[in-house]
Amino acid sequence: MIEVSGLHFTYPNRKEPTLQGLDFVIRSGEIFGFLGPSGAGKSTTQKLLIGVLKGYRGSIKVMGNEIKEIGPEYYERIGVAFEFPNFYNKFSVLENLKLFRSLYKGNTEDPLRLLEQVDLSDAANMMVSHLSKGMKMRLNFCRALMHDPDILFLDEPTSGLDPVNAKRIKELILAKKAAGKTVLITTHNMQAAEELCDRVAFIVDGEIKLVDSPRELKLRNGRRLVRVEYRKDSELEEATFPLDDMGRNDRFLRFIQEFPPETIHSQEASLEQIFIEVTGRQLS
Repeated sequence: MIEVSGLHFTYPNRKEPTLQGLDFVIRSGEIFGFLGPSGAGKSTTQKLLIGVLKGYRGSIKVMGNEIKEIGPEYYERIGVAFEFPNFYNKFSVLENLKLFRSLYKGNTEDPLRLLEQVDLSDAANMMVSHLSKGMKMRLNFCRALMHDPDILFLDEPTSGLDPVNAKRIKELILAKKAAGKTVLITTHNMQAAEELCDRVAFIVDGEIKLVDSPRELKLRNGRRLVRVEYRKDSELEEATFPLDDMGRNDRFLRFIQEFPPETIHSQEASLEQIFIEVTGRQLS
């Protein structure tokens, strides 16, 4: 669905490049995550992919066409939700969605149905200027879905959301994947990336350091151990055992019979730990 090779980009009046030779492919129906700290080049890459920024070197092909050669019809097939959404503050929530709906030539979703999906039905007639950041983020997500796009570009989609609404947005993103849509997420939220992404790319200082699935990364970089928490004389304690051949490990089997476990955890690494190890950078 998206194929990028040798992508370089430097902002006007800057000597240092923002992107330095990016190469990656995003498959149809995949949720792909760009992970990195602020200033790493995530949002710049996204803006190039949607055609907002020009003047790049290299190749960006979306749906088989070089982005330089794509016309206005491209925007009928992509949905975009930036981290800092812009709306008409003196219009109501519903008026904003109806306005954006009118810009598309093809079929569009019912605005009230979209608002219901993100739990904003009660705010339909509220002025946008009165919305919280989290409410604006959910409205922004509705706007991106308005024309049922084939590709979704989402910048920090759970930023500013409470756990309940973050879960709701994640479920909607996964539903779009199930419907065959392609999703590109840029974020520094490793937990959201673990839950959503089929593959992730670590980007730092305009370079991709690694691309793989979260599961493979965690398994490859984790320790093949199991940590058992148990109580002994009312005190909480822990013990570790090899993960391999646990079913034939007599010591482990005797242990859990003598001390019923309260929790058992495998020791795979977190995405954030892997990111720091691979890039030498913190996610901040």
